[in-house]
Amino acid sequence: MARILVVDDAKFMRTLVKDALVGAGHEIVGEAENGNIAVEQYKSLKPDLVTMDITMREKDGIEATKEIIKFDAAAKIIMVTALGQEDLLAKAIKMGVKDFVVKPFPPERLQQAAAKALGI
Repeated sequence: MARILVVDDAKFMRTLVKDALVGAGHEIVGEAENGNIAVEQYKSLKPDLVTMDITMREKDGIEATKEIIKFDAAAKIIMVTALGQEDLLAKAIKMGVKDFVVKPFPPERLQQAAAKALGI
């Protein structure tokens, strides 16, 4: 299926995201704990999809998303966010983010968002 880059500053959340997506037949090609690493990995790995946390140190998900979309206007990104970040989420959607998932999430919700973003 799809090659996916998982971005979140919390290792346990990256594990939850990976488990949900691998369970749907996807391949995790990379992980990043901040936006700087996410942008570097996107450029080198060229994944089919990115799951992006909004709130991270060094570079947040909004800034990383901007840079990725500037590099690749066709990038497919899903925001994985906590409740209470609606303003940032609205900004991300205007930038071209394909969908969002609110933490905590059932695996099926993330799988649906991935399928929608990938058009499968």
